[in-house]
Amino acid sequence: MPDTKHETPRSAKAEKARKPDADEAQAGQSTPREARSGLDAEPPEIVHTSPLEAPDRYSTKSLDRAANAHLARFTLGVSPYGLASTFFTWWTHLAGSPGKQVQLAEKAARKAMRFGVYAGQLARDPGAEPCIEPLPHDHRFEDEGWTRWPYNAIYQAFLLNQQWWYNAACDIDGVTPRQEQVVSFVTRQILDMMSPSNFVATNPEVAAATFREGGANLVRGAEHFLEDWERAISGKLPVGTEDYLPGRDVAVTPGKVVYRNRLLELIQYAPQTDKVKAEPLLIVPAWIMKYYILDLSPHNSLVKYLVEQGFTVFMVSWRNPTAEDRDKGMDDYFDAVAEAMDAVGAIVPDRKIHGVGYCLGGTLMAAKAAQMARDGDDRLASLTLFATQTDFEEPGELQLFVSESEVAFLENMMWDQGYLDTKQMAGAFQLLRSADLIWSRYVHEYLMGRRQEMFDLMAWNADATRMPYRMQSEYLRKIFLGNELAEGKYRLNGKPVTVGDIHAPIFCVSTTSDHVAPWQSVYKLHLLADTQLTFVLTNGGHNAGIISEPGHDGREYRIRTTEDGEPYLSPEAWQASAERQEGSWWPALTAWLGERSSKEVAPPAMGTTSGRYRPIEEAPGAYVFQR
Repeated sequence: MPDTKHETPRSAKAEKARKPDADEAQAGQSTPREARSGLDAEPPEIVHTSPLEAPDRYSTKSLDRAANAHLARFTLGVSPYGLASTFFTWWTHLAGSPGKQVQLAEKAARKAMRFGVYAGQLARDPGAEPCIEPLPHDHRFEDEGWTRWPYNAIYQAFLLNQQWWYNAACDIDGVTPRQEQVVSFVTRQILDMMSPSNFVATNPEVAAATFREGGANLVRGAEHFLEDWERAISGKLPVGTEDYLPGRDVAVTPGKVVYRNRLLELIQYAPQTDKVKAEPLLIVPAWIMKYYILDLSPHNSLVKYLVEQGFTVFMVSWRNPTAEDRDKGMDDYFDAVAEAMDAVGAIVPDRKIHGVGYCLGGTLMAAKAAQMARDGDDRLASLTLFATQTDFEEPGELQLFVSESEVAFLENMMWDQGYLDTKQMAGAFQLLRSADLIWSRYVHEYLMGRRQEMFDLMAWNADATRMPYRMQSEYLRKIFLGNELAEGKYRLNGKPVTVGDIHAPIFCVSTTSDHVAPWQSVYKLHLLADTQLTFVLTNGGHNAGIISEPGHDGREYRIRTTEDGEPYLSPEAWQASAERQEGSWWPALTAWLGERSSKEVAPPAMGTTSGRYRPIEEAPGAYVFQR
């Protein structure tokens, strides 16, 4: 694959240097490359070949890859070299900043005095007001026991220390914002691990339960730990997921698999109304997830809701790749979606398609829509994107894990095993919310001895898919690190595509608490699209905000349509001007799709009566069960 900074394995200058000029060729002359000098000289640093295409000339290269691949299994895919480099940069710049050192010393003294005053107040009044409050999202110290001595003093000292470390990580001359974020993130992980809430003696809730139950809670916790460990090392899903099996408890909307290739199955859902909108929907989820996030339990299935509203829905169900698929690249995934669109067109002929993409599936659909627009293919009636980034300049907290060092480290691991495993991906996502996803579970399940109740969204989250070596490397280098889609450099069928070519109207949904695709980053679609764009900002996270069925308490959203040619609004200005609505955004989506559908017709047949699109089996198909 081409390098992220070069559209071909060799730069244009390199090709020119390699071949004689036209004038020279006509004159029968040829200038050796070594003889070129001056302005025609070729700096060797800029001639670069992608690691995926570079020949492995030295056996020691394989040794490097093997060593890093095995190391990655112990670090859950996180590169220790990148972290070491970042911390060294931070430390050396801090060592060369005496003013910052004085500031930190002053802050440490002030916090020590502040804590001393608070301790004195506690001696006189056990109910004294805390000297520091936890951050709004920090729920570790909400139990009433934290207001009693000595636990109140313990957690206050911890919060002051945590605040000091944040100050130490940031605002150092010569350290980039990203490096500061990495240092802050890693120190937060260490502090979260050492939090007083994680230990029996320093957590009042755990201490009280241990005293009350005579240690029975710790015995149950040990049993839970051993059960979880056995499931983890044997490759089983977590406890409770057996109550949410696809086809029985979730993914139960009736339908049939009407097409299958190496990478995907195409599911067509059975109509549930006498008339349907003429234009069908094709939904493409991210290849990192099982599709049934959009077809969970019957009460919160977006697919079921759309079908009940009179839409013909097709869904892509991605195959869970193995080492045999190591050489499947992004082009293969684009080709698979193209084949799915051909299948939809054959089953529902002479109709345009409403394209829908979720997360990385949305990025894929946006690039595909741009290619179709470039090539004069007008089959898309509209494009709907859920929690989708098209500009990765500011991709949120995931950028802390994605750097050149990290990508090279992951490539070595994937080179060895042929894919990126689900556990190696889950570790990074859990670290982003370690206090909630790791340590809160540790306290409740292993110290308190209480199993967290499983529910459909959590069970789905544990049922992820792998990603092939070549595809994941190309995605990280080209789209994530290189940001080629936003910059008009990403190539499909040999030519670049740009989101600005898309003329179909766009409906884009983002969520306020999304740590995977922050809404301000998703909002940058306004800078790329030159078409009517309806943007929705709903409360919730990356998944819970999308699974926002009508009747769900506490739901609200903002919506505003920006016409083509309308002046750009900043995210803050858009948020202030957008109309606020109570409830689920799903009805707004169906109304928007209905306005862009031509008419109502009789439901199409399920697949074709003959040929390659005949029904193969009942939904949810076979690929969803692959582990």
